[in-house]
Amino acid sequence: MPNRFGKLFSISTWGESHGAGVGVVIDGCPPLLPITAEEIQAELDRRRPGQSDIVTPRKEADAVEILSGVFEEKTTGAPIAMLVRNADQRPEAYDEMREKFRPSHADYAYQAKFGIRDHRGGGRSSARETIGRVAAGAIAKKLLASKSVEIRAFVTRVQDIAMPASDHFPSLAEIEANAVRCPHAATAAAMIERIKEVRAAGDSVGGVIQCRVRGVPAGLGEPVFDRLEADLAKAMLSLPATKGFEIGSGFAGTLLKGSGHNDAWLAGNADGRKEKTRTATNRSGGVQGGISNGQEIYFNVAFKPTATIMLPQQTVDIHGAQTELTGRGRHDACVLPRAVPIVEAMTALVLVDHWMRQNAQSGTFVF
Repeated sequence: MPNRFGKLFSISTWGESHGAGVGVVIDGCPPLLPITAEEIQAELDRRRPGQSDIVTPRKEADAVEILSGVFEEKTTGAPIAMLVRNADQRPEAYDEMREKFRPSHADYAYQAKFGIRDHRGGGRSSARETIGRVAAGAIAKKLLASKSVEIRAFVTRVQDIAMPASDHFPSLAEIEANAVRCPHAATAAAMIERIKEVRAAGDSVGGVIQCRVRGVPAGLGEPVFDRLEADLAKAMLSLPATKGFEIGSGFAGTLLKGSGHNDAWLAGNADGRKEKTRTATNRSGGVQGGISNGQEIYFNVAFKPTATIMLPQQTVDIHGAQTELTGRGRHDACVLPRAVPIVEAMTALVLVDHWMRQNAQSGTFVF
């Protein structure tokens, strides 16, 4: 099922960028979870367009409607259907794209696969599809919060501007303190200035989002095909504009020897401290053998520069003729600030699904 994600806690998203609306159906959510539309809306507000002067100016309230699966502000165990209606639609901005393929967009690939495509804002390939993911992720995050699991995603690099490396687990307030969602104030200021410069020139930039998760117990994941890091990678690389994923030491780990890369285990009373068994370092990123080891999970996701730019580019039309296309419509010059809550949502969906699978197999980790 190409529009479904997850096995026991699963979601199916639907809708197009300039259709009537977008939404999601969640299947497998445990009953009796307290949840309100306001809690879901808070996450959607972090993703919505028009929230600052460095993102797309499209004006959408992204107001969520819960259609089923919640009664008297508690989940019932039935499928949860949620809808967000599209309001600020301007499909006429995409008239030229009806016959011309946008460079580095999904236009040509969709046409080749289906023989038809919705040219209005990319249709199903638009990042507007991620609304359903964020709405579902809000519920997954609520489930994880009941077990003291915290998820923080934040921007660490925009083009060549990177924040200093740090082991600090940032608070939500630190991340939300600026429009670019980088918890290092000086770096954030430089990132914002770069995005504004690039946007004024009609161009775009990419960068990196880091996600950190603490409170995950040891034991989540599977040894072979459904390894925890493999499912996290699939979740992240299913997002629009993503081009890379690395967990723990990632590619930098290839520069080390095993003696310098291995995470030594420490007993709970090591150094006179009374703690659970832990590792001295965490180059594994909290996952070993495809299974969480109880340490903090951290990974990086690379996002390419936004494909739509306001500069003339070479392309071809549906007849195969060489032509030129200049981007129109309203677009992010950098997708990273609005992608932060989407990364968090997908992380939560993976963890809840694996949590439930572990409970089904061994009877542990019950919500």
